[in-house]
Amino acid sequence: MQEQEKRHRVVIVGGGFGGLFAARKLGRSGYDVTLLDKRNFHTFQPLLYQVAAGMLTTGDVCTPHRVTLRHKKNVRTLMSTAYDVDPDRRVLYHEAGELDYDTLIVATGVKHAYFGNDQWGEFAPGLKTVEHALRMRRKIFYAFETAELTSDENERAPWLNFVIVGAGPTGVELAGAIAELAHRTMVDDFRKFDPQNARILLVEGADRVLPVYPEKLSRKAEAMLAELGVEIVTSTLVSSIDADGVVMKGPDGNEQRVASRTVLWAAGVRASAFGEVLAERTGAERERGGRLKVDGSLALPSHPEIFVIGDLAAVTDRRGKEVPGLAPAAIQQGEFVAKLLKRRAADKRTTAFKFKDQGSMAVIGRNRAVGSLPGFTVAGFSAWLLWVVVHIYALIGSERRLRVMLQWVWKYFTRRTGDRLITGRPPNTQRIRETRSAGHPND
Repeated sequence: MQEQEKRHRVVIVGGGFGGLFAARKLGRSGYDVTLLDKRNFHTFQPLLYQVAAGMLTTGDVCTPHRVTLRHKKNVRTLMSTAYDVDPDRRVLYHEAGELDYDTLIVATGVKHAYFGNDQWGEFAPGLKTVEHALRMRRKIFYAFETAELTSDENERAPWLNFVIVGAGPTGVELAGAIAELAHRTMVDDFRKFDPQNARILLVEGADRVLPVYPEKLSRKAEAMLAELGVEIVTSTLVSSIDADGVVMKGPDGNEQRVASRTVLWAAGVRASAFGEVLAERTGAERERGGRLKVDGSLALPSHPEIFVIGDLAAVTDRRGKEVPGLAPAAIQQGEFVAKLLKRRAADKRTTAFKFKDQGSMAVIGRNRAVGSLPGFTVAGFSAWLLWVVVHIYALIGSERRLRVMLQWVWKYFTRRTGDRLITGRPPNTQRIRETRSAGHPND
């Protein structure tokens, strides 16, 4: 018991890519490791849009932490929400108690930013968690089901107008997936209307989609989206969102309202709630989006025992390169901190973090993708095939890789999307009842 008390205690907050891979790397080490997360599973975020579009199930993209870490006997997993920290006493507070730590690794990620208009979140869900994906799925398929219920074209139109705000990789992938559904997959599924009449608008404040990609790839992505029937609206900002639609302000300053029951958010992020608390308690310097600035070891300069990794961290690596908020970067950071702790324990020399850029990719639809990779770019079918291979390989667990691969093969040849279930309380139910009651007083 006395020996156990002397073990160095590492507490990891957040079981995303950074936190999970740090815990895995610290497995079978001399450290006493606790992974704390408000959920009991890891989510493969790059494929959440496929859950939202009914292409995959939640089980395809989520893995229980206990399953992943079951062979790491020195690692304990707890399902609880961290809400405060005392850096002086080195105590982490969570909803089920508190944890003492010697080293704290914070990997709580980011959440949606509505640019000071948090009320928009009620009408325009984002896509960071599996719950968000299921909410999006309800909105998307409920819109089609409601369109089938009416014969009034004016009433139906807002349900068939899909507006995606933000044309980064998530927005582009969502727009492409919904366009595939409406214009290719579900064309024979309805009787009262033609889903090919659905209008998919992709709205971006910059002058092109995928603004962080090379311009050549952006133009190719725009062409691919256009082939799928997506309307691209660039240099345009959203000024209002409500239950009935969205108001957009174009480059000429004029505002335009689009009636839409399905507005999806893919623009802007800010620090997690715990990240904001950590910054207040430690006096950490914050950068764009509320991210916490860390040093070369990925620790807070004022508290070297606290490491911040993943999307929450503002990182410049030892070559002076700004590290992007991507899954590969979070994985590298988690493994780096684990290795650094091990080397420190062995009194070995440590170096500053160096990011290995593996590039980024965005899939736009069947046989369509673009990728900005180290030293070259790729687009079209070859990019799509590479995207498939990379994401199959990146999934955690051989069973999950095989299952997802078989589903993708089946859906590729059959063009069928099976998981269109509307679970939970459908959106706008009360509003629809009120509208129908007003229009049909005898009902």
